[in-house]
Amino acid sequence: MDVRGDFLVIGSGIAGLRAALTLAEARDVIVLTKASAEESNTGYAQGGIAAALGPDDSPALHAKDTLAAGDGLCDPDAVDLLVREGPKYVVELLEWGAQFDRETDGSPSLGHEAAHTVRRVLHARDATGREIGRLLWSRVSANPRIRVLQDADATDLVVANGTCTGVRFVSNDGVGTATAQRTLLASGGAGQVFRETTNPSIATGDGIAMAAHAGARVADLEFVQFHPTVMSVPGKPRFLLSEALRGEGARLVNHVGDRFMQRYQPAGDLASRDLVSRAIVREMERTHEPVYLSLAHMNRAFVHERFPTIARACASAGLDLASDRIPVSPAAHYVMGGVETDLDGRTSIQGLFAAGEVACTGVHGANRLASNSLLEGLVFGARAADAMTGPLCPARLREHEVIAWPADARRPPSIDLPSTDDVRALMWRNCGLLREGHGIDATLTRLDAWHALIRTAPAARIGEREFRRLRSIITVGLLIARAALRREESRGGHFRSDFPDRDDIKWLKHVSDVLESPEPKSQTPNPNAK
Repeated sequence: MDVRGDFLVIGSGIAGLRAALTLAEARDVIVLTKASAEESNTGYAQGGIAAALGPDDSPALHAKDTLAAGDGLCDPDAVDLLVREGPKYVVELLEWGAQFDRETDGSPSLGHEAAHTVRRVLHARDATGREIGRLLWSRVSANPRIRVLQDADATDLVVANGTCTGVRFVSNDGVGTATAQRTLLASGGAGQVFRETTNPSIATGDGIAMAAHAGARVADLEFVQFHPTVMSVPGKPRFLLSEALRGEGARLVNHVGDRFMQRYQPAGDLASRDLVSRAIVREMERTHEPVYLSLAHMNRAFVHERFPTIARACASAGLDLASDRIPVSPAAHYVMGGVETDLDGRTSIQGLFAAGEVACTGVHGANRLASNSLLEGLVFGARAADAMTGPLCPARLREHEVIAWPADARRPPSIDLPSTDDVRALMWRNCGLLREGHGIDATLTRLDAWHALIRTAPAARIGEREFRRLRSIITVGLLIARAALRREESRGGHFRSDFPDRDDIKWLKHVSDVLESPEPKSQTPNPNAK
């Protein structure tokens, strides 16, 4: 089944839906989503959306906190846009009817999260992403100029003479091509590359993989954020325990009930996510016992009213959030890097735009400030849509080193095609929270071989859907491992035990990668890519 529209949006999270609403003001829009329209990482965002709306807050203060969390690598211009334009788009959500929690005077209730110096996080109990997704989807579904194709897996970007003209996809109706004048990648994150993750099963990095195979620049993929507090009960699914819990007073304790964070970080429980995650691992290594999150000292009624979704998840594991100690450990949560874009969502391929977690504007640097992800989707989704309605022009990408990796550069040994579980376990073991050069190098050798094999293996060997999932996970894993091996320092979400210190002399910089295209004869490199 082939479809054609003026604009194509791949993904139905906050960035894609917000972009579709702006695009529909101009022309017809096709939204392609691999599951149901409501299923995306947006719906799993518990804590909230950060914006400088409080009386003691300002965009300048929000920028300061964002830059501090980014550990020296945030793009200041991207941060400035995020914090200045963010309040406008959050107020827009309120005007559209977003059911955020409010104070008795009717003003939005603002929560506190780690590394924020003031309370600035708007929330809808502990299901903020779900509420924003509901609101945007209600407006998208009512718009006659937006056509949504559900259960449609995008497989490959269509690029001719250096310009993206759409995407090939597979749906229940068979194989098809969606053709458009402009295409927006808003396909979300890649947490499923790792065995332990907070992300839903759909978050396999498809957009990053497709763009890389088409020859687009990617950047900052060594920087993966591992959320420190993920429920870890044997035999039960991992479940995110929002940072808002600690913002409201929850405490991290060890097996004897002692608070331990001050041992590792002066900021204690509200240090940035990378620091808290590593502190938890160190405490578990020191004691050889689990670490817990405790809310037992807090008002029971408040806990259950403020965090009903988390309370239900704990109850399903046989635990009471308000009284029991909840065992926690880190898990992959968010990828700071992605398809490199300018501040209007343009990529190194003409006609291809990207926004949200799939994109890398540099706004998060080496480590994302809590609750900036939903804000990023709103701001940069809207900005990309504005740019898509204008004339095509070259992307204004950052001036820095770009490394092209030919497919046979390492000449990997022959190897059998793995299962997705094999790849995810390997990535978690050697490219997860704690990394070391020899382990990354060994992982890279395997990933190179698997990547070469899967580019030629027939999908029928393992089934069409599983094949596409495996291809994305291997490709993104390969890009993460390459970037992690190259960066010989520790910064933000990237920690090398063999290079444990931050090195501003050598590594206060970004490096982009270009993955060799599988169809070089039909792909023309963008002459504006640096």
